[in-house]
Amino acid sequence: MLAKIGARVRYRWAAVVIWMAVIFVLSAQSTLPDLTPGLPGLEEIGGHLAAYALLAALLWWALRGSGVRYPATAALLAAVLYGASDEFHQSFVPGRTMTISDLLVDLIGASLALLIISWQRARRLRMHGLPGVGAASRD
Repeated sequence: MLAKIGARVRYRWAAVVIWMAVIFVLSAQSTLPDLTPGLPGLEEIGGHLAAYALLAALLWWALRGSGVRYPATAALLAAVLYGASDEFHQSFVPGRTMTISDLLVDLIGASLALLIISWQRARRLRMHGLPGVGAASRD
């Protein structure tokens, strides 16, 4: 039984590491293809929101499976720290710059994902009348 739990947690963390690697590789590119011609900035903002929303959700999933007491708080902190390190990394890539506005969008994306997760968990607990509804607020 413990071996299965350990393997599940390892898979969760593997998903986090893979997604972090995807973000790193994309950040190392001098230019990215424009998928939203005629809508300047939409792709960059949407990309940051989506990338860090997914990162925060994966971090929450892995942290929760690892038994962390406040996985949402830890996931938000980890996602923002990774976003800051990613912005620093971009300062060394030709054609890219480090911006606080990108980090703010990363924070918003991560926060939105974690708010949705927390809301869904609390809603599910209320619907099913399960004990520990108050515990959902700490996630």
